[in-house]
Parts: sequence; structure tokens; C-alpha cells
Amino acid sequence: MTVSSLSPTLAASSPATDDQPSPECLDEILCKIVYRWTDSVWFAEGSFWILVKPLRIVLIVLLALVARWLVHRTIRRLVRTTSDAGVPTMLRPLRERIPTAADSGGFVPERRRQRAEAIGSVLRSLSTAFIFGIAVLMVLKEFSFDLAPLLASAGIAGVALGFGAQSLVKDLIAGLFMLIEDQYGVGDNVDLGEATGVVEAVGLRVTTVRDGRGVLWYLRNGEIVRVGNKSQGWALVVVDLPIGFAGTEEAMAVLRTAAASVAVDPELTPSIVEPPEVLGVEQITVEGTVIRTVVKTTADGQSAVGRELRRRLAEALENSGITARIAAGRLPAGLPTRADEETGQGGAT
Repeated sequence: MTVSSLSPTLAASSPATDDQPSPECLDEILCKIVYRWTDSVWFAEGSFWILVKPLRIVLIVLLALVARWLVHRTIRRLVRTTSDAGVPTMLRPLRERIPTAADSGGFVPERRRQRAEAIGSVLRSLSTAFIFGIAVLMVLKEFSFDLAPLLASAGIAGVALGFGAQSLVKDLIAGLFMLIEDQYGVGDNVDLGEATGVVEAVGLRVTTVRDGRGVLWYLRNGEIVRVGNKSQGWALVVVDLPIGFAGTEEAMAVLRTAAASVAVDPELTPSIVEPPEVLGVEQITVEGTVIRTVVKTTADGQSAVGRELRRRLAEALENSGITARIAAGRLPAGLPTRADEETGQGGAT
């Protein structure tokens, strides 16, 4: 019996002699091209997962690396520009400071460089996390993951973490704004309310301060509500000296001469921004008149200039005899003064 004599039903049910991809696969251009080149059914039908998906994933990773490199390169260039004379707009403090003679030294550019590097490091870390986070989500989408539940879970976890670690987030944000605004830096003499001293370390979460007694204070940036920086720009030395009931004109002339000698001292001149000035009578008490003398100095030279100015003013009053008159005015009536004891006069009768 020949094949032609078989019934049409048996002939239709016999397997095909040539295997071909499914019609759905052949409708795609890639499937046709792969099948034409390889003559492989399974490779043609799986060409999308074997070729397209890996290429997409590799392309996403490459684009993420390129974007990260470009962002980091931009941040590094901004950081490098801080060593020039001009200040980048993004690193300029929020309040404009008045330029003084103290800003001409090499300390301010170094301080600006350190601040810029700290801000640049934070920006690089944030940009890396942001770029690679988006890349991971795109890769998961290529593997047909449903991102809606993942994003919803991440949102809930973020809210829970925000409530549980809100103090930490507050400290980090306060520390970042502190760096951007240049409120203080390492080596500055600051008053932070709870602690007053020299800043030894500045971080995004904690600031370390060493006070005058050697105690090391750790202050969370989110808990610092006010900052008094004694090391930025210029400083002012204020000296109030009582002269009793001596003549104010005579005392002011003596104090002006002593203050002028401080201004011409070669060791103190680099630390003086403006010459000392005797302002005059500041107040009148039951013990006499108080005269105020001020001098504007650099932040670093405030202590040295202040100590020398007080010493010379006190010596000038002593040499002029005003100090003896002040002491005599404070003694009760009838008691001998030092001058009376030397001459053998005075005393109670």
C-alpha cells in the first residue's frame, strides 16, 4: 500500500519533516535574521533573551558608569576652582562677608579648599547612590520584575526609617548646611552654647570641640542652635579702665599715648587691622569714671594684642600717678596713703 492511498486524516497527522520557529517568532525581524543565519529554531526563538536582554543590561550599566564619571568630573572641577582667586557660586556662603585685611592670608584659601573637598565628597556619594539606584531599578525591570510593590515597600520603609532616625537625618542636614554656609571649621574658636573652645573635628553628624580646661565635647549638629565664631574675619579688643575721679582729659591723653605705642610695635603690627582708639567716657559709677579703649585686630592676634594693650595702659596710668590717686580716693577719710607714709604726714589726730 502506497502513501497516496492513506486517508487524508493520517496524512495530515504525520509530523513535519522541517522544523521552523513559531509564527509569532517569525513575525519579529530579529527572529527571522537569527534563524536565517544560524538555521537553529531554539536560538531564533530565544534570541530576545539571549541577545537583546543582555545587551540592554550592559547598555544600562555603561550609561550609569558614564553618567557617574561625568557628574564626578564636574564636581571635581568645581572643587579645584576653589584654589583660584574667585569663589564658585555654589560654594559662596549664603551671607556675603565684608573683606578685611585678615582675608589676604593663605589661611582662607586653605579653609575654602577643605570645605569644598568635604562638600564635594558628599555630593559624589549622593550622586553615586542616585545614579546606581536608578540603574538597578532599570535592570530589574529588564528581568520582568514588578517594580510597583518594590517601590511601595521602599516608600514605606523610608517613612518608617525617617520616623525612627529623624534625629540622625536632622544632624546630617544641619551638618551639610553648616559646611555650605562655612559657619566654622577646624581650628576656629567658637561658642556653641553648651561648649566653648577650639574646633578639633567637623563631621556631617558630630562636631568636636576642646574647651579651655581640656575637656573634649561632642555636639550633634542638629542640636546646635547658635554659633559664635571668634575666628572669622576680624576681632575687637575692648578695654574698660576706671580712672576714679581724675581728670578725664589728662587720663585720655595718657591712654592715647600708650595705645599708640602698641600700634607701632613691629611684633604686633601684622595683627592690628585698625589702630587703637580711646573712645572716651563709657560710664560713671560710684567709684569714678570708666574710659573705653578699642582696637580692631585679626582673629588670631586678638589675645596677644589685647594682653599687651592692657599691660601698657595699666603701666601708663601707674607712671602718670593716676593709679595712686584712684587708690587714695578709695581709702576712708583719715587713713594714711602711701604718699603720706613716705613723707611722715597725715593720719588720725
